[in-house]
Amino acid sequence: MNVLITGCHGFVGTNLINTLRTNHTIYGLDIVSPDKVGILKTYSWKDLETNALPDIDVIIHLAGKAHDTKNQSEASVYFEINTGLTKKTYDYFLKSKASKFIFFSSVKAAADCVLASALTEDVIPSPKGPYGESKIAAEAYILANKPLEADKLVYILRPCMIHGPGNKGNLNLLFKVVSLGLPWPLGAFENRRSFTSVDNLCFVIGKLISNVVPSGIYNIGDDEALSTNELIEVMCKTMNRKSRIWKINRRLMEGFAKIGTWIHFPLNSERLRKLTENYVVANEKLKMSLHIEKMPLSATDGLIKTFRSFQ
Repeated sequence: MNVLITGCHGFVGTNLINTLRTNHTIYGLDIVSPDKVGILKTYSWKDLETNALPDIDVIIHLAGKAHDTKNQSEASVYFEINTGLTKKTYDYFLKSKASKFIFFSSVKAAADCVLASALTEDVIPSPKGPYGESKIAAEAYILANKPLEADKLVYILRPCMIHGPGNKGNLNLLFKVVSLGLPWPLGAFENRRSFTSVDNLCFVIGKLISNVVPSGIYNIGDDEALSTNELIEVMCKTMNRKSRIWKINRRLMEGFAKIGTWIHFPLNSERLRKLTENYVVANEKLKMSLHIEKMPLSATDGLIKTFRSFQ
C-alpha cells in the first residue's frame, strides 16, 4: 500500500518506516525533508493544502508537539500543532481515496492520572494541561466528523510511554543517573505503570494496515506493568550491576523535588510524579480486535532492548 506518515522524521516515525518499508511504499510529510532510507518522498504541509500528494491508501498521523516536562511552552502552541494539524490532516483524509486513518493521540488525552486498577478506553476523558487537552480536542474533531463511506476506517490510538532504541525521554535520563552507580533514592514509592515498546507499537500498526479492524479508540501498551523499583532492577541487570535502592522517607523526597522545580534541578515535582505514579493501561480491547493473546515482546524484554541501546 501507499502509506503517508506525518512527522516521519521523529522517533516513532523512524521506527515505523523501518518496519513498514519492506511491504509498503512510504511517503513522508514533515516540516523538514532530508533524504531518509525507506521514504520515497517527503512532502510539506503546503503540499497537503494544494493536494500535491500522490494517491494514498493509509495515513498515519504522528506529527505533534510532545509534552514539555519543563512547562515552558505556550498552551496555544499545543492546540495549533496537536489539534490544528490533526484537523488539517483528517480533512484531507476525508476527501482523499485513502481507506484508513491512524491518529496517534495519547493516554494523557484520557487521564492525567489513573485512580482505577487500569485505564480503559471507556473512561470519561479528563485531561489536565494543554498537551492532553489539545489531544482530546483532536479526538473530538475526528469523532464528530465520521467518514460517510463505510469502507473508510479510523483509528484513534492512545499509547502510554513509548520507548525503544533512539528514544530521548525520561527513561534515558533515568538510565544515565543509574549508570553513574548512584543509589536510587525513591525506593519507598510503590507504584505500577505501563510502557509501550516501539516494537510492539510497530507490530500493532502493521496489523491495522494489513487487516480489517473495527474503527475506534484503542489503548496501546505492553502486557505487563512494572514498578519504578523493578525498572531500576532491569537497568542494573542490563549493565551487569547490583541494584542499590534506598527507601528514603517519601515526604523528604517530595520536598527535594519541590526545591528542584524552583532551581531547575533534574529531579523536580513533575519528574517525581512521572517516576512514582500509578499509571496502568489496559490493552485488552486492542488485542481482542487484532485477534491476538499477547503482544510479541514482553515489557521486560522491550525495556532491556531499550536500555542496551542507551549503552
